[in-house]
Amino acid sequence: FIWTQSCTRFSALRLLFCFASFIVTLHLVNGDLSYSIPEEIKRGDAIGNIAKDLGLDLRTLSSRKARVDFDGTSKQYCDMNLNTGDLIASERIDRESLCGKKPSCVLKVDLVLENPLELHRVSLHIHDVNDNSPKFKKDLIEMEGNRFSIEEAHDADIGQNAVQRYNLQKNDNFILAQDSNTVELVLENRLDREKQKELNLLLTALDGGSPQRSGTVVIHVTVLDANDNAPVFSQAVYKASLPENSPPDTVVIKVSATDADEGVNGDVTFYFGQVSDEDVNAFSIDPKTGEIRVTGVIDFEDRSSFEMRVQAKDGLGLNSYAKVTIDITDINDNAPVIYLKSLTNPIPENVSPGTEVGIINVQDRDSENNRQVRCSIQQNVPFKLVPSVKNYYSVVTTGQLDRELVSDYNITITATDEGSPPLSSSKTVQLSVADINDNPPVFEEQSYSAYVTENNKPGSTLCSVSARDPDWRQNGTVIYSLLPGEVNGAPVSSCLSVNGDTGVIHAVRSFDYEQFRSFKVHVMARDNGSPPLSSNVTVSVFISDVNDNSPQILYPGPEGNSFMTELVPKAAHGGSLVSKVIAVDADSGQNAWLSYHIVKSTDPGLFAIGLHSGEIRTQRDISESDSMKQNLIVSVKDNGQPSLSATCSMYLLISDNLAEVPELKDISYDEKNSKLTSYLIIALVSVSTFFLTFIIIILGVRFCRRRKPRLLFDGAVAIPSAYLPPNYADVDGTGTLRSTYNYDAYLTTGSRTSDFKFVTSYNDNTLPADQTLRKSPSDFIVKRVFSFL
Repeated sequence: FIWTQSCTRFSALRLLFCFASFIVTLHLVNGDLSYSIPEEIKRGDAIGNIAKDLGLDLRTLSSRKARVDFDGTSKQYCDMNLNTGDLIASERIDRESLCGKKPSCVLKVDLVLENPLELHRVSLHIHDVNDNSPKFKKDLIEMEGNRFSIEEAHDADIGQNAVQRYNLQKNDNFILAQDSNTVELVLENRLDREKQKELNLLLTALDGGSPQRSGTVVIHVTVLDANDNAPVFSQAVYKASLPENSPPDTVVIKVSATDADEGVNGDVTFYFGQVSDEDVNAFSIDPKTGEIRVTGVIDFEDRSSFEMRVQAKDGLGLNSYAKVTIDITDINDNAPVIYLKSLTNPIPENVSPGTEVGIINVQDRDSENNRQVRCSIQQNVPFKLVPSVKNYYSVVTTGQLDRELVSDYNITITATDEGSPPLSSSKTVQLSVADINDNPPVFEEQSYSAYVTENNKPGSTLCSVSARDPDWRQNGTVIYSLLPGEVNGAPVSSCLSVNGDTGVIHAVRSFDYEQFRSFKVHVMARDNGSPPLSSNVTVSVFISDVNDNSPQILYPGPEGNSFMTELVPKAAHGGSLVSKVIAVDADSGQNAWLSYHIVKSTDPGLFAIGLHSGEIRTQRDISESDSMKQNLIVSVKDNGQPSLSATCSMYLLISDNLAEVPELKDISYDEKNSKLTSYLIIALVSVSTFFLTFIIIILGVRFCRRRKPRLLFDGAVAIPSAYLPPNYADVDGTGTLRSTYNYDAYLTTGSRTSDFKFVTSYNDNTLPADQTLRKSPSDFIVKRVFSFL
């Protein structure tokens, strides 16, 4: 395709010219592009639209980080416009400095696309522009003789833009003879030194450029005596090979020339002809011997060959020229250089194996085998190098990454060339692994137990849970919370709370062991990742008992306006069961272990109580001298620390039958026997006045006649189970314990010839303990009588 290039100004001999347009040739061979551009293209001018020529979308260029790299040079001669897809000039492109006298000048450019790695080779063919004028080495050339070789003018351009022809100022004596190698001034008409000793001729060198450029030199001719032989070189072209990095004073080549004249006319000296400053600094020639030696630094990578003209001159000014070509041979003096072109850092730890995370480019300035490079990576990392295109490599993962195991990698990449001896270099690339929330919090224990005594203070600390999350930052930040649930019918939040940051569990309220003894809650540990991960743990809370409940006496009932009385037969022997004190304690364990003690009694030696059973038994046989009315005060203590207790009064009447029983009233214990006796007499008299008492006595006499007298007392009066609270039973010798059984006790209520038993059923109609305790003793006596009838 043809496109128009904006005018570019070049300065040479103050001549202004402009290219109106130029043709760019595009080739597509195996995905490569080729553009032809003139040297000295203006910065910012478009070279070609790579996106269009390769069929790439502009969005692809940005997403795949398109860029251009130059092989073998540190200068960035052109750049990529990602918005338009144009390849634009960014540096001055001088064909003479890049390629010298080479007929073809090609600049290699790599177009690199990432994800996946893709490489396109772009070749820029630099066309010569006539931006250099021909130059003679000297402004004045002095010549003597009949035929004179003229040093050619130097033009840095090539091809048609180089020197094409010479013009000699018109004169009567000399003409110009030209061929492909030499330019000679030929004497056409003999000179007459006596007429003219000197003459000046103007020689003009013209190139073939457009516009045409020229250079001039003045030739000063001195007419001498005949010196008709010029020096002659042994060969027209000398060729030599020189290794790079040759030390100074190394002999490169020796030139020689002979002159057939004698004396001064035959003395030959050697000089360099028109050479560049670089050549002058690199080599020197011995004027006498013609030896060319190294004087500067010879670097194959900077310049691979030198071409110079050597002048041989005799004593009277005749000279001739020869060409010297020096080829520089490469040695392996450049180690490979590793360039990091792209790097994904940090790398998410959940990337799949085979993911490309970086691109490297390896370059070696040497040539042939010296620039063939092998790349390797250390073996103890989950990465490898995959050769891509040309000297590019992709760094890809070989396994699953885990930041919790390794968070950073220092990858050492080594590049080794195939020179002899081989040279190598290394580059360390640091890669970090980015955290992904892939680990839930893990509790330090599988379950937790907390112990708290009842009646604790609200807000007290029960225990602490702890979970660890190996993830980083917010992914590893653990927050604690209670899972919804119920404790004894109430929400778990009404019982416990957990500190979200520390995991410390606090009691919200005070616990009562008698309500519930243990419960379980579930604590959740959740991280702050996205999405969050969590785990649960069970916390068992055990409430320990405190002795905060006094014993409760179920039988006999508490003292009040009513009283309870037991009848003891006069024939009762020692050890006979008289009655029993029944008590319970809401606490548990040793706090509920009860002991019974008689603290006061009418006759201290007559009755004794079981320490743990509460059974009241006679200690000896009943005698006639014993008082009919016996009063016992019983204390019930638990085994807690400190111990709690309760007391009750037990009233006993020593009598064989109801006929002897006086009127029943409240019988209280008095330390003064006289007052107690008075109360008993009044009670018996009052009871005897009732008609009902009379009936009972008559019926009792009749009943006694029908039955034979019993010699032994069996103590068989039942205590209603209503006196016992639900789930309690008495175990002999161990106190009152929870049970699913009921306890029936039998007590004496009559003489040896009669006994009474409560016949009230123990079904659902039985009054509860507290109501039973409120019944008066007289109610029980009445029930016994009617039961007897």
